[in-house]
Amino acid sequence: MRDLGPLIHEACAFYRYRDPGPGPILTLDQKVTLLLLKVLFEQSNRRMAGMLVTFSLLAGVDVSYKTVERLYSDPTVEVALTNLHTLMLRRRGVHRVELTGDGTGFALSITEHYATTAVKEKENAKENPPPPREGDSDGKKVRRFVYSFRLLDLRTWLYVAYGTSCRSERGAYEATLRWLESQAIEVRSIRLDRLYSHASDAERFRGAAFYILPRKDSKIHVQHEWLEALRSFVEEPVAHLEEYYRREHSEAGFSADKRMLGWRIAQRRNDGIETADRCHSTWDNPFNLFGPDRGSPADGLSR
Repeated sequence: MRDLGPLIHEACAFYRYRDPGPGPILTLDQKVTLLLLKVLFEQSNRRMAGMLVTFSLLAGVDVSYKTVERLYSDPTVEVALTNLHTLMLRRRGVHRVELTGDGTGFALSITEHYATTAVKEKENAKENPPPPREGDSDGKKVRRFVYSFRLLDLRTWLYVAYGTSCRSERGAYEATLRWLESQAIEVRSIRLDRLYSHASDAERFRGAAFYILPRKDSKIHVQHEWLEALRSFVEEPVAHLEEYYRREHSEAGFSADKRMLGWRIAQRRNDGIETADRCHSTWDNPFNLFGPDRGSPADGLSR
C-alpha cells in the first residue's frame, strides 16, 4: 500500500490543470486513489462520501457522493489507470510472458450470483440475452451480468491485459486481445478453455505454444500453432495437460479477487461498468508487484 502512492503519482504525471479559475476539488492523484479505495472497501457512493467526511479530520478531503460517481466517467482517471497498469508491468519487467486466460461475470443485480447461474445454465450464462425491443411484453428483462476476461502472467502473477463486455464473455475476450496487441509484449505460451479452442484463436498467437483441450468437432487446419497444439495433445498428453491445467491459476485469481473486492458491480452506465471492472483488475497487481517469480514446472518449482 505504501508503494502504491508513488506509482499513482507517476501514472498521473501527464495531467496538469491549466484552465483559468479555481482548480478542481480533487487532484488527479486523489481521484484515482479515491476510486481504487472505494472499490477495495466495497462502498456505495454515498457511504464512501460519508467515510470521507470522517477521514477529512486527518486528510482534509470532503466531497459529495456525486463527485465520487463522476470519477467513473472521468477520461483523465481512465488514462491514469491505464498508465498505472503499464507502470506496474514495467516495474516487474514483463516483456515475454507465459499466459493463462479465463473469463468471469460480475452481477449487476444483488439478487443474482454469477457462479450459481453459471452452474445452472452452463454455457448459456456466458452470454446475456438481447435487450427487449420496443413494444415487447417482457419489458422488465434487462442485462444481468457484465463479463470480464483477464490474461495472467504465470511468472509474476500480474494481469497483463483485461477487457470488459456487457454482451458476452467472448466480447470481453476480444477487448482483452485488442489491449494485448497494443502493448510490446511477446507471448511465449497461452492456455485457454474450450470456448476459445479454435484454429482462428491459435492464429492470433503466432509463435506461441497453444495449450487447449480440443473440442469434439475440432477440424484440421493448416495453421502451425493449431497443428502443433493438436500434435502435442495426441503425442505428449501428460506434458500437454500439465501445462493446460496451469489455467487453474486464472480461476484462483478470480476467486481471490471476488473475496477481496466483492462479486457485484453497482454501476449502470457502460463507461462506469468498464471503469469499475478496471479497478477490480488493477487491485490484483500491486499485491504481486514485489513478490517472487513463480516459474514453471520446467524450472523445478512447485505449481
